[in-house]
Amino acid sequence: MTPRDASDDSRWSDLDRPPLNAAALRRGLVKDGGHGGLYCDIEVVQRTGSTNTDLVALATEGSAEEGAVLVAEEQTAGKGRLDRQWTAPPRSGLFFSVLLNPAEVPAARWGWLPLLTGVAVATGLSRAAGVDTALKWPNDLLVTVGGEERKAGGILAERAGNEGVVVGVGINVTLREDELPVPQAGSLALAGAVSTDRDPLLRGVLRSLEEWYGRWRAASGDPVVSGLQEAYAAGCATLGRVVRAELPGERTITGEAVAIDGDGRLVLATGEGVQEPVGAGDIVHLRPA
Repeated sequence: MTPRDASDDSRWSDLDRPPLNAAALRRGLVKDGGHGGLYCDIEVVQRTGSTNTDLVALATEGSAEEGAVLVAEEQTAGKGRLDRQWTAPPRSGLFFSVLLNPAEVPAARWGWLPLLTGVAVATGLSRAAGVDTALKWPNDLLVTVGGEERKAGGILAERAGNEGVVVGVGINVTLREDELPVPQAGSLALAGAVSTDRDPLLRGVLRSLEEWYGRWRAASGDPVVSGLQEAYAAGCATLGRVVRAELPGERTITGEAVAIDGDGRLVLATGEGVQEPVGAGDIVHLRPA
């Protein structure tokens, strides 16, 4: 990957949304020429369709190593789960992907990677932005705006070849109310963040990801030994709520979210007294009757 700073384009003149400083990010996160830490390279591009798509392609062709980070100032075809689009104005958020290669972790535990990324993002933002965040299972980042729960970020994990996983993160940082794609969306600024400077926010999130990934990998992906299962449950806004799970095949389950199991699935206690694990699907938080 050849580093290219995204700060060279004079067309981008929003002074409230300065460009990321790619050189400073590399100095702060890439250790000893790529040795001694997770991150081997950080590239910032002005514009791309999807950082996940780009990094998966690079990894598949063997042009990227574990710890490669690709950041975009603007995504034109950012992806969420179920091929949903994620769009935002240039420089209004953090849109990045990281290549991981957890070869020593059994593949059966790789399903924890999006949940791990959620814990890392929430932890990093709590420290760097001073804003309370919560996780909606399986991959949404929630903030509170005017007493209302809103989505300010999302996570998408994709396989890259036989040995790699690309985790992509999108976070709304400075979006104003009139810029929100849907009324249910939010941003760190709208949630009262003490800082919306994207450089320290990105550094904080990536350092948190490095810390959690290292802990999980050292435990061979064991969610209990690494503390990941406990940390996710502690920060999960879905637990204890009555929810509706919209599953593949137009099937739905309604019940109380009572646990995150050892495979990272959400366990629902239904009205029939059955505990049913949900591994994939859309979760709707239902208001109390």
